[in-house]
Amino acid sequence: MSVLMGVNPVATAAPLLQLQGVSKSYPGVKALSDVSLHVSSGEVHALLGENGAGKSTLIKIMMGAIQRDEGQIIWDGAAVDIRSPLRAQALGLAAVYQDVTLAQPLTVGENFFMGHLPKAGGLVDWSRVWRETDAFLRQLGILTDARLKVAELPIAQQQLIAIAKVVWGGARLIIFDEPTALLTNAETDTLFGIIARLRAEGKAIVYISHRLEEIFRICDTATILKDGRFVQRVRVSEVDEDRIVALMVGRSLDKAYPHRDPTPGEVCLNVRGLKAHGRLNGVDLTVRRGEILGMYGLVGAGRTELMRVLFGADDYDEGEIVLDGKPVRPRAPLGMIQKGVALLTEDRKHQSLALQLDIHTNINLVRSQSKGRVGFLDSGAEQAVTKRFIDALNIRTPSPFQKVVNLSGGNQQKVVVGKWLATDPRLILFDEPTIGVDVGARLEIYGLIHRLANEDRAIIMVSSYLPEVIGMSDRIAVMHKGRIMDTVAKDEATEELLLRLASGLAA
Repeated sequence: MSVLMGVNPVATAAPLLQLQGVSKSYPGVKALSDVSLHVSSGEVHALLGENGAGKSTLIKIMMGAIQRDEGQIIWDGAAVDIRSPLRAQALGLAAVYQDVTLAQPLTVGENFFMGHLPKAGGLVDWSRVWRETDAFLRQLGILTDARLKVAELPIAQQQLIAIAKVVWGGARLIIFDEPTALLTNAETDTLFGIIARLRAEGKAIVYISHRLEEIFRICDTATILKDGRFVQRVRVSEVDEDRIVALMVGRSLDKAYPHRDPTPGEVCLNVRGLKAHGRLNGVDLTVRRGEILGMYGLVGAGRTELMRVLFGADDYDEGEIVLDGKPVRPRAPLGMIQKGVALLTEDRKHQSLALQLDIHTNINLVRSQSKGRVGFLDSGAEQAVTKRFIDALNIRTPSPFQKVVNLSGGNQQKVVVGKWLATDPRLILFDEPTIGVDVGARLEIYGLIHRLANEDRAIIMVSSYLPEVIGMSDRIAVMHKGRIMDTVAKDEATEELLLRLASGLAA
């Protein structure tokens, strides 16, 4: 049963949206084959499946970004063609995507009133813009100032603003695509409160998330896709997590987090008194070879900032960094790459991958630069490296020369991992390694992280997802306002303890 909102009583109501027999093909790929979906007003409906199952294609068809090859779309009882996003908007459909789509240089209020700024006496009525935006945000439980520029807000706050803007638009059906990927627990609660309000108002919700506990908390029904095909429609109250996973991946998953017996070796990284104005405030940290050090904290705690400093992407003011017994002063990423440090950023699309280039080029990109070679590239060696990591990481692709932009999120993440493993790093910094990755690919990434630690590499894994950071780590360092509050052993870690430390409270 849905924990937050209870079972929906409108199970027999006529659907607001129906997709019947929808198919879509691309050259050499059948993205969707005879897929059906229906969602009623006042219903929270989960759309589930691994990356590559066809969820994104189905959403794009619903929102008019691409056109179906076959099938029908029925909206409020009438067959419709949705040939553009403007047509979808006019009908009453809206979507909130994981990538925030706000005008960054403008204020929150300007984003809300974009295209229809109110006038008074021939001039923009700014007091009304600020007043009405602030009032609406407060109704949703979002505490921010309408006068602030979007670019000045943390990414999680931007995500909530993007959600609020869609709600403000009054759509009858709203699609949420991985909305909690960058949100803290408190911000997730705010989002779920918004969804509860929308449901009570009779709005229809399509909810996509790889975090299955969210599905059981807020969803009434679910449609499961696999390999572009409809598998089953279920009432969430009548199934358990194992059943949904089995329908999604075609097999049961016995354990979310594989067991590992760590054998930490010599100290690989030793950080003392690291300070960076406004970002880090005296960080002390030790990581051993063969160890997975988890790092948890709320948004703004300084986790990503610390990773960037260790990688040489950002400077710091004072402190000491010792790598394998030798003091280092990170000044640029290339220098740290050559010293055996790798950083897998949380934003793979903008910071880790050349999306319009192929897998082969991406995997060899850093390796070729880090070797400092001049002249001709060794194409034979590069091809061998590409094949090695496609095979080792089980990257699902028809060719090494497939553009990365055409891969699923899980396979994109594997390309990032392959790119860095090609440099043979000794210290690997994972920043949110499973964001936007489905349950099957997530388990593969967990197994890979374990194998890397067992190869005597030192691992730091930043994660905002408490079950993940507890399940994967040997020790967990908790950050608050730029400093490490405490480091907790795995067998002592609980969600309550980590949240308490992340909030700045003593254990």
